[in-house]
Amino acid sequence: MALCLPFAVAGQRIGLLGGSFDPPHGGHVHISHQALKRFGLDQVWWVVSPGNPLKTDGPATLERRLAACRGLIRDRRIHVSDLESQLGTRYTADTLAQLFEARRDLRFVWLMGADNLVQFHLWENWHWIAETVPIGILARPETVVRGGLSRMAARYPRARLAPADSAALATRQPPAWCLVTGPMVDLSSTEFRNRGEWPRSS
Repeated sequence: MALCLPFAVAGQRIGLLGGSFDPPHGGHVHISHQALKRFGLDQVWWVVSPGNPLKTDGPATLERRLAACRGLIRDRRIHVSDLESQLGTRYTADTLAQLFEARRDLRFVWLMGADNLVQFHLWENWHWIAETVPIGILARPETVVRGGLSRMAARYPRARLAPADSAALATRQPPAWCLVTGPMVDLSSTEFRNRGEWPRSS
């Protein structure tokens, strides 16, 4: 099937930031800017998922979340994609397999916060993901140590790049991962929902 993807020139380095974005917030923007800078990326694509298999409660409608994402972005290097909805995939591994087949000419990096690294081993086919795409991890408050002690870190210790080499991550043969630290915005979608600022029924 023909995918509707953000425009990218062959050879570009594309960071993929997946999630429910329920709701999107300044923390997502900040982590995207950090990823562009630290991992030497040309673009970051927000891959907005229809739903998170690890969560029992459903998110707000996809259309609402996509619109909120687009309304938040001011940087032309950051793009919003409904890739998973187009593909009908539920798991990241399935999404990536089809995306990589469709755009073999791009260099992709999977992006996540250090908090997600802690539970990465719960993802479907997480070994395949780690061995197929470089992974860039950005530290959030109080997650650096736990991320470094995660099952992912223990499984692939020799694949870890030093922060000084982070800009080369997209060119490394997987498994390859790098955890970088720096100023982070301590925001979460859960906090916005708990404060009633993002009612899912709207």
